[in-house]
Amino acid sequence: MKIFKRVLWGLLIVVVVFVLGFVVWAENPLGPASEALSALESDSKVSVTVDKYITFKPVDMEPTTGFIFYPGGRVDYRSYAAPLRAIAEQGYLVVLVPVRLNLAFFDINAGDLVFSMYPEIQHWVTGGHSLGGVASALFAKNHLDEIEGLVFWASYPADESLNNSDLKMLSIYGTNDMAGMEIFDEKKPLLTADAGYVVIDGGNHAQFGNYGPQPGDNAATITSGEQQAQIVKATSEFLQEISK
Repeated sequence: MKIFKRVLWGLLIVVVVFVLGFVVWAENPLGPASEALSALESDSKVSVTVDKYITFKPVDMEPTTGFIFYPGGRVDYRSYAAPLRAIAEQGYLVVLVPVRLNLAFFDINAGDLVFSMYPEIQHWVTGGHSLGGVASALFAKNHLDEIEGLVFWASYPADESLNNSDLKMLSIYGTNDMAGMEIFDEKKPLLTADAGYVVIDGGNHAQFGNYGPQPGDNAATITSGEQQAQIVKATSEFLQEISK
């Protein structure tokens, strides 16, 4: 009996140490870099609100299309402020959602309250980077009455449950992504048949945000500014199509 109790206590200690180690690891995310923090300041073009969510709204117009964005795994969500702000400048409401433990899988419905907060928005699109893109697809699956489109930044759906849906989809990834080009071809059956694809020559995984180098990623052969300009252009054009 004493041996059994010792084994149980030993197992409990191992579990506690593992859980604490995981939490410490998750709560020490990558980023944000200075470019991202600078993008959190309002100016004459974009109003930035930092509250439950980070919201980017164009100053000179009332947007009718909104974009709900989920951050990549173990990346500080503020790291995506620069490209998302640039998208807002094109005339769209952009809502950047924080997630528990910096891992979107633990907070699939983090954007639930966005719809009621902005009733004036007529068209909603969601998306995310890497793990955040996977989470955004699951979020869309839970909100098919509200969401019209999905944007994947170096990502793809977890399964084929949405490949016959009415959702419009866009996949953007770089030729130097850490996952390799082949994985994006393999995952195409998980997207709708009419999904759009934008492949950024020389782009890698980490430069979708501003959080510095990512372990295991390949080096990009273009600057983060060049890569994000293509990301912003493709995403904005997709939102424009949804707006019609």
